[in-house]
Amino acid sequence: MKNTPLYIKIILGIILGAVWAILSGWLGWQEFTRDWIAPFGKIFINLLKLIAIPLILFSIISGIVSLGNPKDLGKLGVRTLGLYLITTVLAVSLGLVLVNAIAPGKSLSEEIRTESRITYELWAKQEGVEIKDQVRLIDSPELEEIVLQKREQLKRDVSMDKAPVFQSPKDHGPLQALVDVVPVNIFNALSGNGSMLQIIFFAIFFGIAILYVPTEKSIVLIQFFDGASEVFIKMVDIIMKGSPFFVFALMAGVINDIAGDNPAMIVEIFKGLGWYSVTVVVGLLLMAFVIYPAVLKMLVPQRKFFDFLRGISPAQALAFSTSSSAATLPVTFECVEENLGVDKKTAGFVLPIGATVNMDGTSLYQAVAVVFLAQMHMIDLSLWQQITVVLTATLASIGSAAIPSAGVVMLMVVLNSVGLNPAWIAIILPVDRILDMVRTTVNVTGDATVATIIDKYAQ
Repeated sequence: MKNTPLYIKIILGIILGAVWAILSGWLGWQEFTRDWIAPFGKIFINLLKLIAIPLILFSIISGIVSLGNPKDLGKLGVRTLGLYLITTVLAVSLGLVLVNAIAPGKSLSEEIRTESRITYELWAKQEGVEIKDQVRLIDSPELEEIVLQKREQLKRDVSMDKAPVFQSPKDHGPLQALVDVVPVNIFNALSGNGSMLQIIFFAIFFGIAILYVPTEKSIVLIQFFDGASEVFIKMVDIIMKGSPFFVFALMAGVINDIAGDNPAMIVEIFKGLGWYSVTVVVGLLLMAFVIYPAVLKMLVPQRKFFDFLRGISPAQALAFSTSSSAATLPVTFECVEENLGVDKKTAGFVLPIGATVNMDGTSLYQAVAVVFLAQMHMIDLSLWQQITVVLTATLASIGSAAIPSAGVVMLMVVLNSVGLNPAWIAIILPVDRILDMVRTTVNVTGDATVATIIDKYAQ
């Protein structure tokens, strides 16, 4: 097992966790699983939550200051960042359209969705999270027994701490949502009392301000944020080394809570995951083979997309196998410069930025995952909440490390932004690895697409 790839170990952990949950239901070991195994899954969630905010803060600032002096960047920098931003917004919007149309979360049985909704309402009440819709199942007399059981489970869950959530006051004007993005006190926001959008706003503002400070005065700050970003990325790497055991405990705990003594419910859960996976893959394929060709045809009409695909196929294959934009970057450079004929200076500027800020596939997956989990828990996200998902997923993609499984950490941020339980990431973990491979391939394809377009207009 020593030389077994990490993703194989994670998959084994997920499978063993599901098997344990099934055995636990049949043999009556639910309480043992809840008390002695599930807590390690919660430790995993706490570790990810621990590093999520500083990882985003330092990664965004580091990514921005790596651009150099804004006066020297001129049109090239504006065009690059603008195009990356547009493709990310398109990806998130496409994901939201598909997940609302296909509604994979509604494919689960009414029984599972009802119990999931009750668990959510009890969690929200305990954590002080505002429930935005009008449904209140915990007040239903017909469901009193289920409510009591779920309440007892939550009482046992002493490790839950409050997650930072996006909350709007009840009485506000049309621009209050915009006002809420700007923090009054950044330290208050960093402590979890503000929204993630406030932290992202501060990071972008701070990073841009550093660019306007003379290098001799800002060099220490630049080195600090660059080093801190690397440290937190390394922390993700260390945590992921223990992830096979953690995901075993997480899966065992989550499925144990959902299925209880009825293992047949697990089949329903995986049916929902199947539809969720189909939705994500359809979105990613549309992004890679419809959106990118359309953008390329519109801005670089002489470039044939099939020739483009043939040229970057080695980078796509490596991205699929490694699930890392950063690890693929040297091959992406070679493909873009030698196969596509992009100028070396353009590629050297556009591609490293893309590996940091352009996460189209990851952003699309996050949008689909959030709405799927909301549907599964009978939560109807409002238009503003879905817009918040677009904004948070787009901006959080700047801070998403170009390493495997970093999207899971960012997903917790997006869940927090609309007041949903970050522990729900355990539900989609069984299929995350294969989806991670596909979305990283889309990320790299997007980087190459933007580099090809920028090269034409940089000449």
